[in-house]
Amino acid sequence: MSWVDREDVIRAIEWAIDNPSARGIYNVSAPNPVRNREFARALGRAVHRPAILPVPAFALRLLFGRGLADEALLGGQRAVPSRQRREGFTFEFPTLEASLLHLFEPR
Repeated sequence: MSWVDREDVIRAIEWAIDNPSARGIYNVSAPNPVRNREFARALGRAVHRPAILPVPAFALRLLFGRGLADEALLGGQRAVPSRQRREGFTFEFPTLEASLLHLFEPR
């Protein structure tokens, strides 16, 4: 599952505006995609709550139909920002743990 910290989204947009050679389409996603299970566990740790129990695939297919369940809920895309990184953009929060720590840190 691809994800990205909102601060990195803003920085990526600013980078594209300020970088005259930035043209075309960019994947604005963190460089380290994770599985849904990893995301749930990391989120649980960040908010000091247990991770949600996984829903069996057959239940999702029964509830939403095979097409929707497989495409939207069970399938995944591995979008990575290789072009941005190659052109010099660096992520402030490249890992899910760093992003969640930043998001849930006491202020």
